[in-house]
Amino acid sequence: MSYFINLSIFRRNRNFTLLYIGQFVSFLGTMITGVALPYQIYMETRSTLMVGLLSLAQLLPLLVTALIGGVFADRYHRRLLLLVAEAVLAVGCLLLALNSWVAVPHIWVIFVVSSLMSAFNGLHRPALDSIVQQIVEKKDLPIVSSLGTFKFSVAMIAGPAIGGLIIAHAGIFETYLVDFATFLVSLIAILCMTHIPKPTAAMNESTLLALKKGLKYALSRQELVGTYVIDFVAMVFGMPTALFPAIALSFGGPKVLGMMYSAPAVGALVVSFFSGWIAGVKRHGVAIAVAAAFWGVAIIFFGLASNFWLALFFLVLAGAFDGISGIFRMTMWNETIPNELRGRMAGIEMISYLSGPKLGDTEAGLVAAAFGITVSVVSGGVLCVAAVLASCYFLPKFWRYQSDLS
Repeated sequence: MSYFINLSIFRRNRNFTLLYIGQFVSFLGTMITGVALPYQIYMETRSTLMVGLLSLAQLLPLLVTALIGGVFADRYHRRLLLLVAEAVLAVGCLLLALNSWVAVPHIWVIFVVSSLMSAFNGLHRPALDSIVQQIVEKKDLPIVSSLGTFKFSVAMIAGPAIGGLIIAHAGIFETYLVDFATFLVSLIAILCMTHIPKPTAAMNESTLLALKKGLKYALSRQELVGTYVIDFVAMVFGMPTALFPAIALSFGGPKVLGMMYSAPAVGALVVSFFSGWIAGVKRHGVAIAVAAAFWGVAIIFFGLASNFWLALFFLVLAGAFDGISGIFRMTMWNETIPNELRGRMAGIEMISYLSGPKLGDTEAGLVAAAFGITVSVVSGGVLCVAAVLASCYFLPKFWRYQSDLS
């Protein structure tokens, strides 16, 4: 058994190879724009409040469209949905570039365009997650999950760094154009995919009824509920990202802040590279729970560390455990969810992993304001471990879940 990431699917599955390359490139562009947007807002307004409001403006429409996008992904042709969503996202990048070209960029344009782009991302992601299930054989699902973690980790590390370099040496206008170019690459890759059937979900039921069916199915499967709940509680209690700027001040200031933000992604990247052993694990529920609990333990030691490099090590370790949990969550979702419901479940998953970190920022900030930064980080890690244990106790089918992949 190889302990390295398995790349054999690229030789055997042309459609997945095209989709993966296109999404890798476009997600890298998205992370580049993710640096440019808040930077431009702050440079134009000198207001951290406006930067925070931008994040809120992007989150709210996405929470709605993620559910609708899930219904659409189960009802309409997923490849077409990806093409439409990415075409709109590409146009959005052009509008942001044109707005940055004028002498005095309009702040309202940035808010409106970025909110619309976020809304269409809610239509894009369920279609992307569900189309993977259509084009990949069941035995390859663990490989796909590992490659997904690898893709996100690399982009989350390299994207912000590249974005900062482009902003510094070229400008905001050119930065948005780079993201536009990455969407063109992805659109071409999707157009080259072939023989992808349309979902067979009923067309005569209302969107609300389709949503109810999806939620009813999710709640009926304890193993699925377990994946959502454990990821949610781990992010709410054990994700102290909002405290990184304050923690960085005690370790040297802004020069170490970027390293702190990228450290968890580095851990996830290492795990994805050495993920060949994943296929041999059948107790996916146990793997998710144990990894999430150790994420909490690593966060506890991060909060207690008085040396920067030791603190950074525990952040990397936390990211590694989060990467393991993510690989098994994605594998379980693709293995257990019927294809006709995969889009709706992807919408629910999207809301779960987006709302958790946002609420985690709020929780960490409130506790830090009341009791101090160290108490906030350490108590969050302790609550994370306790919540994971409680979830396993109250969701025994999740804990006992065993994969039938061969």
